[in-house]
Amino acid sequence: MSTPSPALIPVAGPSITDREIDYVRDAAENGWFENAGLFHERFERAFAAATGRRHAMALPSCTSGLHLALAALDIGPGDEVILPDVTWIASAAPVSYVGATPVFADMDPESWCVTAATIAPCITEKTRAILIVDLYGSMPPMDEIAALAGRHGLPLIEDAAEAAGSRYRDQPAGSFGLASAFSFHGSKTLTTGEGGMLVSDDAEFFARCQFLRDHGRVPGDVSFRSTEVGFKYKMSAMQAAMGLAQTERLEELIARKRDIFAAYAARLGGLPGITLNAEPDGVLNSYWMVTVIFPERFAGRKPALMAAFRERGIATRPMFDPLSDIPAFAQTPQAQVARGRNTVSYAIAPRGLNLPSGYNLGTEDITYVCDMVEEVLQAGPE
Repeated sequence: MSTPSPALIPVAGPSITDREIDYVRDAAENGWFENAGLFHERFERAFAAATGRRHAMALPSCTSGLHLALAALDIGPGDEVILPDVTWIASAAPVSYVGATPVFADMDPESWCVTAATIAPCITEKTRAILIVDLYGSMPPMDEIAALAGRHGLPLIEDAAEAAGSRYRDQPAGSFGLASAFSFHGSKTLTTGEGGMLVSDDAEFFARCQFLRDHGRVPGDVSFRSTEVGFKYKMSAMQAAMGLAQTERLEELIARKRDIFAAYAARLGGLPGITLNAEPDGVLNSYWMVTVIFPERFAGRKPALMAAFRERGIATRPMFDPLSDIPAFAQTPQAQVARGRNTVSYAIAPRGLNLPSGYNLGTEDITYVCDMVEEVLQAGPE
């Protein structure tokens, strides 16, 4: 049997090189006064190019990008926004921020993302937007969903927080719908420590988002006489500098993520009873998080599973529980409906774990984690 690393194997971790350090040092030394926006502009141009978008806006989080998008669409009380049931609360929270109602759609059993078929039953006369999530680097059938949204006259917003570098039919994640938002949290494929980006091709919509993100001021305004109450959603020059360096290394970072997944798949892909992340037809998965769905006998045992791996020196994360089952939403009428409708979400999420997926993983680490997955499988739920 292989041996564990001396310390707990972390579930995530960035790849930081001299390029990032040099750019951040440059921003810290020179990103002031007339150069205050230089690294932002460079980062935004590079990221817009990477996603095939015309416009990009550096922000403090993906959540802020989704919030701006909904606010710019004037979505509010009495409106509904459809989104996946299985995702992080950050996808749904902005819907609540604007006073609208989140409606939770079921997942596809292969991609773990929503589909046109799971979204369609959720559309009502109150629906104002569809928000899809590229879960763990996978992507939904965007052409079918875009066609559905088009037939109903609904804007499509892409939460690509976890999918920088993924592609659908050779189009990059972040290039779909009215707008897309990304996360650059420290655990993500591309990081600025904390941060995000909103991208779009619609100049009028983007201008509205720019206005709202700086306390209701027109970009460049120095009068301090805001015409609306807006938000304060900006990124520092040092973060933008790191983001630029990471964007310039995006292909290298995605290749490393795919190598990590391939190493896991070579060991775990054939084990009976478990499922790993899929790469559906037409999708290039960036595999942000290597995820294992354990056999049905492990359903509801995620805390025990995580404890078992921690005892073996391995940090894990639970697959997101359905939003309709977490305390923040569980008592809402839409959550009660979703719990009866979203059978796939409730079958899969209770037995999924994210395995260590950071760039710092060595071959011995992956071998050891795979050994421990086999050991835990044999031992059964504790």
